Amino acid sequence: MENHAKNSNWLIVSEIELSYKSRVKASERPQITSSKSAYEIALQLWNPNTIELFEEFKILLLNNSNKVLGAYEVSSGGITGTVVDLRLIFAAALKANATAIIMIHNHPSGKLIASDADNQITAKVKAAGKLLDIQLLDHLIITRENYYSFTDEGAL
Repeated sequence: MENHAKNSNWLIVSEIELSYKSRVKASERPQITSSKSAYEIALQLWNPNTIELFEEFKILLLNNSNKVLGAYEVSSGGITGTVVDLRLIFAAALKANATAIIMIHNHPSGKLIASDADNQITAKVKAAGKLLDIQLLDHLIITRENYYSFTDEGAL
């Protein structure tokens, strides 16, 4: 008993609380109907002054009707890349109660060609999403003027 009292630190734990507060009425949420509609929303999320300066990686969080629950910036990096952590992607998706996601990142170079790293992260997110019943609908590479859709190109 005396030994147990000394090691009572196991009783002190942090409580985790999950919440999601939407500022947008369900009826006013934009609906993704194509890669073009996702691109149009993505352009609104990017600062036009930095889209050609450094790479950013964001996700759109969607409900069962492909309505946008929200957007989350996963990472911001350098001129040629940014680090993407799967745990951050799915933490945001789970917290928002999303059933699907669309990944989006910009290429400051203006080239709409998927790199090996782009293909790898797409495959990893798709596989992880399968385990969690969160579908990866698309991965867009965007520039100020155009986009590349993994889904439209059959790469997803």
